Amino acid sequence: MGSQENSQSGMSAAVSNIRNVVLVGSSGSGKTTLFEHLIKSRIPGYRGDKADSERAAALAVASIMVGETKVTLLDAPGHPDFVGELRAGLRGADGAIFVISASDGVDASTEALWHECQAVGLPRGIAMTKLDDGRTDFDTALAGLQQVWGQAVQPVYAPVTAGEAITGNLSLVSQSVHDYSSGSRQRRQATPDELALIEEYRNSLVEGIIQESEDNDLMDRYLEGDELNQDELVADLMKAIYKGNFFPVVPVNSLDDVGLEELLTVIKNSFPVPSRHQLTVSTVKNGAIEAAPAEIGDPAGPLIAQVIRTTSDQFAGRLSLVRVFSGTLKTDDPILVSGHRSLFTGRDDHARPDHDDAEKVGPLSVPDGLETKPVAQVQAGQIAYVGKLGRAETSDTISAKDQPILINPWKLPEPLLPVALVAATRNDEDKLPAALARLAVEDTTVRVERTVETDQTVLWTMGQAHIDLLLGRLQGRYGVKVEQQPIKVAYRETFIGKATGLGRHVKQSGGHGQYAVCNLEVEPLERGGGFEFVDKVVGGAVPRQFIPSVEKGVRSQLDKGILAGYPMVDIKVSLTDGKAHSVDSSDMAFQMAGSLGLRDAAKPGLVALLEPIDLVTITVGEQYLGPVMTDISGRRGQMLGSDSDGQRHAIIRALIPQAELSKYAIDLRGLAQGTGSFTRQFHGYELLPQQMVEAVVAAAKDKGKD
Repeated sequence: MGSQENSQSGMSAAVSNIRNVVLVGSSGSGKTTLFEHLIKSRIPGYRGDKADSERAAALAVASIMVGETKVTLLDAPGHPDFVGELRAGLRGADGAIFVISASDGVDASTEALWHECQAVGLPRGIAMTKLDDGRTDFDTALAGLQQVWGQAVQPVYAPVTAGEAITGNLSLVSQSVHDYSSGSRQRRQATPDELALIEEYRNSLVEGIIQESEDNDLMDRYLEGDELNQDELVADLMKAIYKGNFFPVVPVNSLDDVGLEELLTVIKNSFPVPSRHQLTVSTVKNGAIEAAPAEIGDPAGPLIAQVIRTTSDQFAGRLSLVRVFSGTLKTDDPILVSGHRSLFTGRDDHARPDHDDAEKVGPLSVPDGLETKPVAQVQAGQIAYVGKLGRAETSDTISAKDQPILINPWKLPEPLLPVALVAATRNDEDKLPAALARLAVEDTTVRVERTVETDQTVLWTMGQAHIDLLLGRLQGRYGVKVEQQPIKVAYRETFIGKATGLGRHVKQSGGHGQYAVCNLEVEPLERGGGFEFVDKVVGGAVPRQFIPSVEKGVRSQLDKGILAGYPMVDIKVSLTDGKAHSVDSSDMAFQMAGSLGLRDAAKPGLVALLEPIDLVTITVGEQYLGPVMTDISGRRGQMLGSDSDGQRHAIIRALIPQAELSKYAIDLRGLAQGTGSFTRQFHGYELLPQQMVEAVVAAAKDKGKD
């Protein structure tokens, strides 16, 4: 453990006695119940937090003392719609406890999250819940975990049962018993039968600890039959967990407090100190980023902190939950708050523009149980609330003004479920833009889009539960009532055959009249061809100064459309002939003639609708490939191919009309039992089937009557 000792030698005692742990797991795993009972175990009289929609959707933060160690617990939502809050918990923590229901096992979303943690080397442990519901036993549940995550998943405790009830835990390291049968935790010596059971599990545990900690000396002694003492095993257990290679399992029954102290002991003795957190930071030089691992954990080091969550209301303003990785935050200190997502994503985000803002640290407070207490400063390793950071947004970096730095932002899936909103009243209409902007600041998985073509305000979300939460916040937090509308599709119009048109605008009513005549030829271009205007007039039939007027009139009509009011694209218009009057012809007259000529060319059967098509890339478990492909066909999709990622996932590429994708985020989740994900990007326009054109045209006419 030399490297660990060296890293701690310069740290204050406060930093070395901090553990930041996030609880993760699917809905129904017992995760939040465990969180509540861990708090209750340290706060006498605590009755539990009130369960409501906001509590279920938000990251909860609490701190408790385990001996001299301060453990900050983060309870991340289990519902996949609230992945932004989950990512906040992962970024704030130095290790994760996966809460797994013994009877339900590992679902696909939890498995995916495990691999995500593995990719960044986040240490993990497992709390196994619901062993007392009679649907499974410990050995079966453990075998299921090992089948999914490998033999590095090993119990450090095994349950003592009486019928279906768990009455205690066997410590496989100390070979003693933590007995709860009397109603309180008692430590006693194991009986001969219990020692035999301990021995069954202990060999695999010891071999796993030594192997994953890569302690060759201890392995040699073990193979030679030496008795290994408890301190040696605990030290190597810590090494193995730190490396992200070994995953201790603790059975818990939080309702009876069984396993709570054992889990806290594992967190205190074996989970990482803040200096072990792996963090990549970047500096910006000449518009390019230079990334490097950061030295963190030193309160006297350069200031490196990150806003991991943002909340706000109309009275208190913004409150930022901040993880300090290096240095010290002090109230009223000048700081730099930076967000440069475009440098990492390669595209601008108009809802969250790049920024560097000089701010002053507002009031500081830290978790104290489930409450908070004000403090004057916050050091490396701590998680704190910072008030009055007016421009800070989730995932922004906080650094010193003279040493600017950027923490590489965490990846988030794109919000892909759209909902169109309209204000319920005129008063709501005035307040809606600011309220939506605040939602986007608080939640990095929200995107607000104003679609000019369809005249809609669209809120892009992660799922139906996310929509319900956001609409509730709009009304409850910001006093804005909204109504939902169907998502409109931005169709296009085009010509599908050659045509000719006569544009004649002649009016004589005394004095200066209006006179312009033009002859047009129209022909389709290939998809994406846009618009071409060609002057084929000979002999000066249309004076040169009015030819741009004809083009302007044609372009004006293109924008308005002809069939259903959608813009017209992919056509070539040629001006072949026309007539003018020496007095009554004018720029406006030839604009009108150009517009009329295009409309005259639009004979029945020659104008069609185009619909937008997206390139969709879908990732699902291979067992769901067939149903997903069948569903794509039912959405009028065109398969481009499928592949495998080598990890039992199928990757499907298809072209699918946008009109068929408005609820795909929900539908795919149902098809693939919550395991599917997809991305979409605009591909182009294709002809809308004729049987669907009539409905679109009829809807456009009905709108015109309103």
